Amino acid sequence: MTKRFLIVLLIALFSCEKHPSSSNDKLQLSFTDITEKAGLSDFKHVSGAIGDKWFPESMGSGCGFIDYNSDGWIDILLVGGGDWQSKPSAPSPALFLYKNNRDGTFKNVTYESGLGEISTYGFGVCVADYDNDSDQDFFFTTIWNNYLLRNDNGRFIDVSAGSGLEKDSLWSTTAIFFDANKDGFVDLFVGSYVDWSPENDIWCTLDGNTKNYCTPELYNGISSRFYQNNGDGTFIDKTEAAGFLPSPGKMLGVAELDFNNDGWPDLAVASDTQRDLLYQNNGNGTFNEIGAISGVAYDENGRARAGMGIDVAVIDKSEKETIFVGNFSKEMISVFRHSNGNFFDDISAISKIGRPSLMTLTFGLFLLDIDLDGDLDLYTANGHVQIGIEETQDGIFYREPSHLFLNDGNGVFSDIVPFIGGPLSAPIVGRGAAYADYDNNGTLDILVTENNGPVHLIRNNNINNYLRVKIKSVNSNRDGIGTKLIAITKDNRMIRKVKTGSSFMSHSETTITFGLGNNQKVDSLYVYWPNNKTDIFLDIQSSQEILIVEEKIN
Repeated sequence: MTKRFLIVLLIALFSCEKHPSSSNDKLQLSFTDITEKAGLSDFKHVSGAIGDKWFPESMGSGCGFIDYNSDGWIDILLVGGGDWQSKPSAPSPALFLYKNNRDGTFKNVTYESGLGEISTYGFGVCVADYDNDSDQDFFFTTIWNNYLLRNDNGRFIDVSAGSGLEKDSLWSTTAIFFDANKDGFVDLFVGSYVDWSPENDIWCTLDGNTKNYCTPELYNGISSRFYQNNGDGTFIDKTEAAGFLPSPGKMLGVAELDFNNDGWPDLAVASDTQRDLLYQNNGNGTFNEIGAISGVAYDENGRARAGMGIDVAVIDKSEKETIFVGNFSKEMISVFRHSNGNFFDDISAISKIGRPSLMTLTFGLFLLDIDLDGDLDLYTANGHVQIGIEETQDGIFYREPSHLFLNDGNGVFSDIVPFIGGPLSAPIVGRGAAYADYDNNGTLDILVTENNGPVHLIRNNNINNYLRVKIKSVNSNRDGIGTKLIAITKDNRMIRKVKTGSSFMSHSETTITFGLGNNQKVDSLYVYWPNNKTDIFLDIQSSQEILIVEEKIN
């Protein structure tokens, strides 16, 4: 264990006011939808719907944050959807990239960044420096062939051909980069959904007369795939060898965790109408699926749920990781806290998240410290898949408000959206969701997409003391994915992890934000690198962003 000073101070931001910590004051939290002001109102997701009610049209798309030009200001990556025509006369781009102008606005740079010519039916994005050349690349999932897009000085090159990923032509949904074998290069886990094509589309109805979108129970699931990074820009399919087969498929969310604290990354998977999965890393390049044994696979009645978005983190003083999974209407959000060994407890009711989420249909879902008080809160993007559902089912609506569950510090939550109103209370057809500090003021802002609709950038107006930490590794993967950080103040101990994945087909920033409340500094910051090295930093002043670079091992 070594002690040394911080290597780089990136941004010393302004000192913030102190925000009161009482529950009544927390109801004063406010948010502003700045989509139009930011220059994002020209975006619209295209589902391709022309009346045939084909199954993929109900899914929507993800979104993400990426610093594509490495200027320290986060940019926005959006999935445009697609068109079913084989040769559309004027196809809309499948991807949209918006450059951060550093003044609260964004510029559409889709074509100049090399992304404007990609025409497909897209779903999700996942960002990582897969080739360790110090810029952010990304993986793009579609209903056909996926894309590996390498960043070349701010311009993206399609390097799918020859990458080992080009033979993958299944319906892909969400993906995650993680260093499964800790060799210093991030590997790729790609979620597959169902075996669907226009030729095998099934006729479904709600009223007995009109065709509507089917549920996934009627289609066969497709197993997800695992690709090991060869370290030379290519990947090799290790799905079966690594223990990821067989699996039920229909995967919509995946998150990295280390529930047994052995230093090896495990995976939690949300599956739609199939059991949720938990892959335990054996530390030798293989995984065991223990979802049913661990207690995370089914609800309390032994039934599989419609898992969509997922996230995992430490949310209370137990220092145990808790898994959150968004589900269908009439299925409350799943909350599983690790207890001991390979076992998890269902705390959906105890956390007070279960009942308020019972009637909503949750897609995007992530944990973040929205009020910078030191504990993680939960945001969910909600929206139904059946247009007109309110005509056949009482209390369920196609367009739904978001949930924002505030954590009391002990893992007990309360949804404040009904009390604070504002843009989070606006009914939307929510799908993908991600977070980042787009304006570099220390607070975390929310990006959420609608199916066949607009995107929303929601600014967080709340301020408090904070510490933001960027990680750069030399001996492990360049982004430091898998790194665990523990920040200790005089009255709190916060555990965070650098990771990709989570939510629903979306990518949040990998910079770690510690909310400090009234604390003016972090007394100790522990950095546990993926290669088992540990660094300690002392007496770090609040309200700044720092870069920590791992020392090179000779």
